[in-house]
Amino acid sequence: LQTHVFGTSQLKIIQKMAVRPLIKRRCVKKRVKKFIRHQSDRYVKVKQNWRKPKGIDNRVRRRFKGQFKMPNIGYGSNKNTKHVCPDGFKKVLINNVRDLEIIMMQNRTFSAEIAHAVSSKKRKDIVERAAQLSIKVTNPNARIRSEENE
Repeated sequence: LQTHVFGTSQLKIIQKMAVRPLIKRRCVKKRVKKFIRHQSDRYVKVKQNWRKPKGIDNRVRRRFKGQFKMPNIGYGSNKNTKHVCPDGFKKVLINNVRDLEIIMMQNRTFSAEIAHAVSSKKRKDIVERAAQLSIKVTNPNARIRSEENE
């Protein structure tokens, strides 16, 4: 418990240690540029979204030098850093308070993300229980109104 004195009023701040990940590995991407569709630079009607070329004479499919790269399994992420957020945690979608018990033992590996459809009343319960279990919640302030508005 920290106490700060500003003039005549006192402000009390309860300081709790933030949950830190067990291991924070550096995520190395093999490729950050998007794979773009063959001839999408030539025609407006051909969108940039990747589609595998299927033609018998297609030079991208035949992997000629100087052509667009095709995505393949070799560009996949490292198994250890796959699905890891920049804060070092992997996200788990939480719909109710009971779902927090699933990640209770791995609270240094997984963080909770409250689902979109959860009401504000249940969100408060989930955030409260997560604090007791020391589980990091990625969106704790979503849909919480301030006391002045109510």
